[in-house]
Amino acid sequence: MIGLISATAAGAAARDRLAAAWPDRTRVYEGPVGDAVRAAFAECEQLVCFLATGAVVRLVAPLLGDKATDPGVVCVDEGGRFAVSLVGGHGGGANELAGQVGELLGAVPVVTTATDAVGIPGLDTLGLPVEGDVAGVTRALLDGEPVALDADVPWPLPPLPFAGQGTHTVRLTDRADRPAGGEVLLRPPSLVVGVGASRGAPADEVLELVEAALRDAGLSPLSVAALATVDAKRDEPGIVTAAARLGVPVVTYPAEQLAKVEVPNPSDAPLGAVGTPSVAEAAALVCGGELLVPKRKSARADGHASMATCAVVRRPARGRLAVVGLGPGARDLLTPRATAELRRASVLVGLDQYVDQIRDLLRPGTRILESGLGAEEERARTAVAEARRGQAVALIGSGDAGVYAMASPALAEASDDIDVIGVPGVTAALAAGAILGAPLGHDHVSISLSDLHTPWEVIERRVRAAAEADIVVTFYNPRSRGRDWQLPKALAILAGHREPATPVGVVRNASRPDESSRLTTLASLDPATVDMMTVVTVGNTATREIAGRMVTPRGYRWQAPSVSGSATGIEEGAR
Repeated sequence: MIGLISATAAGAAARDRLAAAWPDRTRVYEGPVGDAVRAAFAECEQLVCFLATGAVVRLVAPLLGDKATDPGVVCVDEGGRFAVSLVGGHGGGANELAGQVGELLGAVPVVTTATDAVGIPGLDTLGLPVEGDVAGVTRALLDGEPVALDADVPWPLPPLPFAGQGTHTVRLTDRADRPAGGEVLLRPPSLVVGVGASRGAPADEVLELVEAALRDAGLSPLSVAALATVDAKRDEPGIVTAAARLGVPVVTYPAEQLAKVEVPNPSDAPLGAVGTPSVAEAAALVCGGELLVPKRKSARADGHASMATCAVVRRPARGRLAVVGLGPGARDLLTPRATAELRRASVLVGLDQYVDQIRDLLRPGTRILESGLGAEEERARTAVAEARRGQAVALIGSGDAGVYAMASPALAEASDDIDVIGVPGVTAALAAGAILGAPLGHDHVSISLSDLHTPWEVIERRVRAAAEADIVVTFYNPRSRGRDWQLPKALAILAGHREPATPVGVVRNASRPDESSRLTTLASLDPATVDMMTVVTVGNTATREIAGRMVTPRGYRWQAPSVSGSATGIEEGAR
């Protein structure tokens, strides 16, 4: 919950805008400001104070305890010009909150955390439990001193400027080691603990068994990702409570699935009870990995029979591949999600000219693998291979990555051993459509005229089908020096089904500084004026030119220009 505190009418107005935008995330604190800050500090995860920073500093100073538990505090000035991350930039999420508040109120977010200022992710912001000399190692990174990465367990990390050797070290490990001087331990969620339990097994017994298994194997409980068991035990109180105390979820699998997993220690007891010869080992091994602790039973001081079993597996590291669409070229048409993925990736794979387009957005330490035109399949293979090595990879393409771009070759290479995230982008057809007016207002299709990957016979059949179906067509890759006959052929096919005066929009380098566009007709278009940087949109029989704009109606019938736009027959709906 975010506590909102203000002292003046102007502050209250901005406060109320936040409260209205985030009704489920915020709570307004009224009354004397000091009392309101103290109450919110005790009750909320974050605070937004519409007060001077000096006043907030004096109010929260006596309340500060530990940066790991203190709430994040953001200050907004009276004029609503700045949203200042004051306390808890990383641990309390104030840096991110300042950005969100700034976006909503039109204020400039002010973040002074050293790592954010130079574009290096903080070691305590990586989403992994962290131990050791965080401040000292962070200072070394900021000062450009060599900091080595020692990865006992591979895990996808954002880019950090690591060296081969150094006086400081970041160690990625699930071992229960204590950090040495000048060392930070990052705990990846690499361990899965399979658990079996009799009905009514006490939570203390389950928890003590799990903790003893980890301790005896020299493994850190901070690297436990989940407790895994059979579906029949998903609501077993002892397992559920033990997982809650460890701060991890319970994941369950059907008995039939567990019964197919080969285990070293099957048993008749669970087979009769829940339908599988193994629960603990099978549930831990179901996704593969290395069995570190075979099945062991709990020990009871009262001499009664054991009621719980567990096994521990180190699951395979899953790399992360984000396939990112960069949009048509303009920076303001690059989505925030795409920017976040570019900054999260430790490895970037892409066409050299697209890499140049976003190079300034990459964090220091990002490894760039770029290549020239015509190497799409090789880039896809490279990106997948890097992800399989446990890296966080971004594979970039123009427009939307799934439209004539890198998503399809990448996903053809990828299997279920890596996580794949698709990041949509604004396509060239959409960017050109916005420039032309509204040519895609009804059914439309995009067709690439390049026969490098698709036989012309197939392309021609698709163009003919679109012509016969009276669908608006956007042509990608319309003409190059080596392919100068395909566009005239496609236009001739359309001309057999549409009037010569059918509007045609031609847009080159949509959204880029040298953008150009023109509106012509099917009979007047000169294919020689078109190149590979151009998209050509041909209207259907209902498409019209209105006030210099290309418009295809949404309705089921065309409304004459003199008819009010509020006439019936216009369908509403989100697209």
